[in-house]
Amino acid sequence: MDPELRSAIGRIARVPQLLVACDYDGTLAPIVEDPSKAVPLPESVAAVRALAALPQTTVAVVSGRALRDLAALSRLPSEVHLVGSHGSEFDIGFVERLSPELIAVRTRLRDALRDIAAAHPGVRLERKPASVAVHTRGVDPQVAAAAIDAVRNGPATWPDVTVTQGKEVIEISVVATHKGTAVDQLRTQLSASAVLFIGDDVTDENAFGNLHGPDVGIKIGPGETKAGYRVAEPIEAARALGLLLETRRHWLFGERAVPIERHSMLANGRTVALLTPDAKVSWLCNPKPDSAAIFADLVGGSPAGHFSVAPERGGIPLGQRYRSGTMTVETRWSGLTVTDWLDKPDPKATPDGPAIISGDSTLIRVLTGTGRVRLEFAPRPEFGQVAVQLQPLGDGLLVLGSNEPVALYSPGVQWEVGNDGGYETAKAVVDLAALGGQVVLELRFGTHSLEHHRLPIHERQAAAERPWKEWVASLRLPTTARDLVARSALTLRALCHEATGSILAAATTSLPEELGGVRNWDYRYCWLRDAAMTARALVDLGSIAEAEAFLRWVDGCVERTGGHPERLHPLYTVDGFELGAEAVIDTLPGYAGSRPVRVGNLANHQLQLDVFGPIADLIAATADVRGSVRAEEWRVLENMVEAVRRRWHEPDHGIWEARLPPRHHVFSKVMCWMTVDRALHVMRQHGGEDRPEWVELRDRIGANVLEYGWHEHAEAYSVAYGDEDMDASSLWIGISGLLAGDDPRFLSTVLKIEADLRSGPVVYRYHWDDGLPGREGGFHICTAWLIEAYLRTGRRTDAEELFLQMIDTAGPTGLLPEQYDPLAERGLGNHPQAYSHLGVVRCALLLDNMLKQ
Repeated sequence: MDPELRSAIGRIARVPQLLVACDYDGTLAPIVEDPSKAVPLPESVAAVRALAALPQTTVAVVSGRALRDLAALSRLPSEVHLVGSHGSEFDIGFVERLSPELIAVRTRLRDALRDIAAAHPGVRLERKPASVAVHTRGVDPQVAAAAIDAVRNGPATWPDVTVTQGKEVIEISVVATHKGTAVDQLRTQLSASAVLFIGDDVTDENAFGNLHGPDVGIKIGPGETKAGYRVAEPIEAARALGLLLETRRHWLFGERAVPIERHSMLANGRTVALLTPDAKVSWLCNPKPDSAAIFADLVGGSPAGHFSVAPERGGIPLGQRYRSGTMTVETRWSGLTVTDWLDKPDPKATPDGPAIISGDSTLIRVLTGTGRVRLEFAPRPEFGQVAVQLQPLGDGLLVLGSNEPVALYSPGVQWEVGNDGGYETAKAVVDLAALGGQVVLELRFGTHSLEHHRLPIHERQAAAERPWKEWVASLRLPTTARDLVARSALTLRALCHEATGSILAAATTSLPEELGGVRNWDYRYCWLRDAAMTARALVDLGSIAEAEAFLRWVDGCVERTGGHPERLHPLYTVDGFELGAEAVIDTLPGYAGSRPVRVGNLANHQLQLDVFGPIADLIAATADVRGSVRAEEWRVLENMVEAVRRRWHEPDHGIWEARLPPRHHVFSKVMCWMTVDRALHVMRQHGGEDRPEWVELRDRIGANVLEYGWHEHAEAYSVAYGDEDMDASSLWIGISGLLAGDDPRFLSTVLKIEADLRSGPVVYRYHWDDGLPGREGGFHICTAWLIEAYLRTGRRTDAEELFLQMIDTAGPTGLLPEQYDPLAERGLGNHPQAYSHLGVVRCALLLDNMLKQ
């Protein structure tokens, strides 16, 4: 196939709403002497049927034949729209109904053409609802010419008719339409983003002439044409449809989507990246984790950007692992090891000149071994919305055309830059043995420098790993699941944004809670609740620096409310500012076809009264470890209590951010109680004066939730006042300390949640209708809450068993996404998720404490 046509098909296969339209005779079916025997090619039928079955894809056959004959001959399924008589007849009705005057013209037309046919032996008439076609195929040339002249000089001159000339056919219609107007009407009705039209006849030129923008026209056979591309015969058109089908199917459903939990994360305190088990960089946002992605293969497939490394011979890796105590990942094949990490820029100058090779992060990939390695570098800035040029220069490549400069330093690599569906991709094969057994690739952001770095690569790796190793060595790790807890701690630390102190809820956007579903959200932001719980888990392990940085960040957010802490949003950008509007990137097909891909989060505008509790709890834990409270922490604490005082009695949207009207959620009320309770603890333990008004507020909130949160029929604390449905977050009625572990009401609530929401190794958030279609997996954080509830109610064996089941769902490098589907036995949701890893840490510490007692 012509490479330009292949590229055009690659581009149009990736539009959100695609209309595929084609002629019948000479396109789907080869031209034959007897038109009644024009049978479509099996290859064409298979491609058309499969394309019509795809989502966001419509197929139409636009023919000069009468609709009745077209349907009988083609035998295509109802999913394929049929348009006959050059656009006069649609399978959903006429373009316009014939008036009595036009019916009279049609009657005169049929009579006149019947007389012409009778005078010219062999000429065949085809009557249609709005026209008559005069066929001369197989007729003696002189007779055919005479018949056509008679038509042109006769009925074709009438004022109320439209003439369409084709191959050995002339058609007279009382409706002024043609294939171009038919395609335009289909485009409008279907809101098509682009049209691919294939045809061979002169009548198809009307359709080709109306194509524009990203549309693609393919002409079959010789002759002048307005189409942009050409093939020789119908079987080649079938091949083009087959390529379109393959490309679009991959784009829509994902190219062998790697299970979510099998991805490993790289981090450097500035941003994060994800690696597949075969060392493909499938996700990387720059310069911050909530910036646009330059590699979005994870949610858009190869066209959305990736950086791949693999042995030339292919094969599955022997394994992938983190280097102990670091965020460096090694992927191993026989004869090849790929070592990946994210480096920070060197801020120091040297006598030899500036050492700032990169102004932002640097992705470093070290290839060691003896084999031949295939490389593919496909940067796609702004989630693939910006087409860039790749310029080989000196020891690497420059990425040109994006807002931020990017350079790939790759000494010894000879790149070949090609065009793949309108995007430039660089490919190379390197012989490691010939290059001394090692090749270093540095993707440098914020610079176009291709200079050699002043430090050897092994020293840079050691310098990058040292802070991680020293930090994890300083932790008080439990003996229970020690290695997995260390990995969870490193993952939580990696989700911290060092420049601001904010903490990500997760590294990604739009990884689905249901494969193929619409429950896809952007978690690349700092939720006050999630971040406080994350920092609290690290405090429990002996590290308070993250909590201190986060509380300074919260202090800034509170200050920007102008004295109204009750107006805090549930989440902010990593810089501590309000999010923009939630948007959908409809050019990305989503992970395994799970659409839409979202950027931003509407929960930004919800009222979530629970957010104050985890912050107060974090301040209390930090103060207890340090033995004192800092000034900004006092300010935050007092503001949290004031926010609760002003709004605790209101209904809110709750922890799960359901897009439903507010309710009096039990969890939110418990967190309001916990806010004041922890504030009183800090006051009493760290030198503050007791606040009687806080005591009264705490007790009033506690009495309120204990009375109204209990549901008599459920015999448990339910999701919200007056609602019988259960919710895992109601376990906090005891976890928070509001109820004692042996209180019958807490024991009953645990049993009810276990019965309603636990399924094997997972606990679901809820089963009530949240207004969205589909279902989700079990939430790891809810599983962790039930484990803690088991321990608080004396069910230690059950807690140990469920904890083992939960950690068995982790990926091969120890990472956990948000959820787990116990039926499909695979992870779901954004990855890695802070909630899931802080749950592992909290449960392991509690189990360890139980063993010591």
